[in-house]
Amino acid sequence: MGGEARAGVALTNLDQPLFDGAGATKRDLVGYLEAVHPAILAVLRDRPLSVIRVRPGQPPFMQKNLPPYTPDWVRRVPVWAQASRREVSYALCDDLRTLLWFANQRAVEYHPALAPAGTPDRPTHLVLDLDPPGTGGFAPVVRAAQAVRQALSEAGLAGAVKTSGAKGVHVFVPLRQPADAADVAAATRALAVRAERLDPAGATTAYLREERGGKVFLDATRAGGATVVAAYSPRVRPGVPVSFPVDWADLDQVQPGDFTLHTAPALLAGADRWTDLMPPPQVLDPGLVEQGHAIPVARVVAMHEGKRRARRARGASEASPAAASEDQARRARGASEASPAAASEDPARARRDVDPGPVP
Repeated sequence: MGGEARAGVALTNLDQPLFDGAGATKRDLVGYLEAVHPAILAVLRDRPLSVIRVRPGQPPFMQKNLPPYTPDWVRRVPVWAQASRREVSYALCDDLRTLLWFANQRAVEYHPALAPAGTPDRPTHLVLDLDPPGTGGFAPVVRAAQAVRQALSEAGLAGAVKTSGAKGVHVFVPLRQPADAADVAAATRALAVRAERLDPAGATTAYLREERGGKVFLDATRAGGATVVAAYSPRVRPGVPVSFPVDWADLDQVQPGDFTLHTAPALLAGADRWTDLMPPPQVLDPGLVEQGHAIPVARVVAMHEGKRRARRARGASEASPAAASEDQARRARGASEASPAAASEDPARARRDVDPGPVP
C-alpha cells in the first residue's frame, strides 16, 4: 500500500499512478510538494483555496467546499457564494501539514483566490491570462506577452510572468493596498485592449472562441472572486507540468513542458523565483482605471450575445414545422436530462454537488 507519514500526515497508496498519462505516482506528487513547499505556501497562505483532485478511474473535479472528513487542524474560512446562494467553507493552506493532507487526497492543482481571506474585496494582484489557440505552439503566446509587457510599461507598471502549466502564460502585477476590486477589474480590461492594439494580428480580447480568429486570447476576467492556478502548482496534464516563473528575458527560450513535477525542484534549487521576479507593489494609473470602466465586461457581453443567438434560433425553429418538431424533441430530452433520476445516472453531474469521499 505504500503507507507512511510525513509532517504528521498519514499517507496512503503512494505508489499508485497519479492519473492516466501522468508518468508519475502519488509519491512523486507528495515529494514534489514537500520539496517546493516554502515557495508554494508563500502563494497559497491566507487565501481561500480551490483544488482539482483526481481519483482513480474518475475524471478530475474541482473541490471548493471542504468535506466533512477534513481534519480539525486545517484552517478554513466561510465565503458566501452568490451563484449557488450558500456558504462555502474554503481551506486556508498555510503549512506543510495541510499541503500534504491535500496531496494525500490527490489534490493535484492549487487555485488560490486573488484576495486574502480577511480582505476579499482587495485583490493583491492584477492578472492577465494569455490563452493560445489550439495550434501555433508557444511563440504566439510569447509575442502576445511582450505586447502586454509593453502596455504595462506605457501605463507605468511592471509585472512578472509565469507559464500557466498548460499552453499559456499568466502576467501578474502586484498592487499597492488598498486596491479596489472593481478598479482592478477595470484596469485589467483596459490593459488587455491596449495590448490588443499593439498586436492586432496576434492578440484578441474576443471572449467567444469562434470570434478569436486563431489569435491569443487576452483574458481580462481574472478579477474579483476569480482564482488563478498558483505558481509552482502541478497541472492535471500528461507529464504533470507545473506553473513556473520565468524571467522576461528568457520567455522566448523556454517551452511550458520544460517545467514538470520531475524537473522543477532542481531548477528552483531551493529558491523562490516567483517572489524574486515579482516587482514591488504599484499604484494603478487613474486614466487606465477610467478607460477600463468604460469597457463592457466580456462575460456579460457574451451572455447577452448567447441570449440573442438563442432567440434567433427559436425564431427560426418556430418558422419551420419540421424544425419546431425537432425543437420540441430537444426540449423533451433536456427535461429528461434535468430530472433527478437522470442526474443520478450521470456520475459527472452528481460529482459537481457531492464530494466523492476521502481517498483510501
